[in-house]
Amino acid sequence: MTTLRNQRVTIIGGGMGGLASALVLRRLGADVTLFEHAPAFGEVGAGIQLGPNATRILREWGLLDEVIARGFRPENLVLKDAITGQVLTRQSLGDDFVERYGAPYVVIHRSDLHAILLEAAEREQVELVVDSHVERIDDVGPEAVVTLAGGAQHRSDAVLAADGLASLTRDSIVGDAPVASGYVAYRGTLPETGGHGADVVAWLGPHCHFVQYPIRRGEMLNMVAVFRSPAFLRGEEEWGGVEELDAAYTECSAEVQEAVRHLWRDRRWPMYDREPTENWGAGRVSLIGDAAHPMLQYLAQGACQAFEDADALDVFAARTPGDWPATFEALAAVRRPRTARVQRTARVWGDIWHVDGVARVLRNELLHQRDLTDYRYLDWLYGRSRDDDFGAQASGSETASREQEAAR
Repeated sequence: MTTLRNQRVTIIGGGMGGLASALVLRRLGADVTLFEHAPAFGEVGAGIQLGPNATRILREWGLLDEVIARGFRPENLVLKDAITGQVLTRQSLGDDFVERYGAPYVVIHRSDLHAILLEAAEREQVELVVDSHVERIDDVGPEAVVTLAGGAQHRSDAVLAADGLASLTRDSIVGDAPVASGYVAYRGTLPETGGHGADVVAWLGPHCHFVQYPIRRGEMLNMVAVFRSPAFLRGEEEWGGVEELDAAYTECSAEVQEAVRHLWRDRRWPMYDREPTENWGAGRVSLIGDAAHPMLQYLAQGACQAFEDADALDVFAARTPGDWPATFEALAAVRRPRTARVQRTARVWGDIWHVDGVARVLRNELLHQRDLTDYRYLDWLYGRSRDDDFGAQASGSETASREQEAAR
């Protein structure tokens, strides 16, 4: 593929979004250099959920078979009341679900998914540079200049900042700050010895929830507990400590309390997002992935939306090869409304999960009344096609390939 031959692209950040963007641009023929701040590539955490809006894209990239092989295909999504253990609703992820959305629901260890993307980038000969601290980016007209710590400069035709929630690039472009939710996550994994089933299960409690599902071909159990920190409510600078973890689940069922005992207690993940922004960059510089639209985890869409970004980048980079301001403008115009909706809906969904008192009773009753074959609340998230977003020319690399063949 030579659509972007002689085009140099710099990507800042080697997480899911950065690697996915590097992969599609390299396959279009660009020379791609990716700078990662950490001394080695890797992902910290445990399980990650991939809806069909993400797995359709992974299939287009030729990676879905490997993701399924290293991951797990759950049978159902199940919501339970964390106090009583009562099943509130379930969503089958079987044949009807796959037929409706065109791809399966997959859960996988974050490090396994990251390794699959990293291996694909290495096969495509993306230049991967670790232990690189980007201090500034300058758009100087005919090119963009990335300055690293120590003064070294790297020049390219375009820069994509995929440096995540704490993006320094976003600080310089937008100037906003991450928004603390007041909730904190603790994670953990256990060998799966049987008895936990093949479902993604979420127990919804007052100001807390607990999620559990199999990963690594069903051989490991992933667990995550999320709760509201009393210390945050008191305005304390340090919040969400391990001393708050057990106290958050004292009203929950014995099953949930027992599972919480097995979480890692040496690390916590305070939950932050940012407000949706209209400003993803300008000229030859653009934000992408969590740098553009960090979101809370309640819809399990962080990596999924980063993959949608990369898919859109593939299309628009092929349509306007070498015209990076036009590519990035088109990317943002299509992706901003979609990602903003996901960000805002994730916040609302988190509020619904964590209600107490009469609101909890109402939520439970409404979920009970849901028809198990009613997909309407999922269609907006999982059901969008490339044509919905990009029109008839829905494939960047494939369209570019056809155009090159015609030109010959």
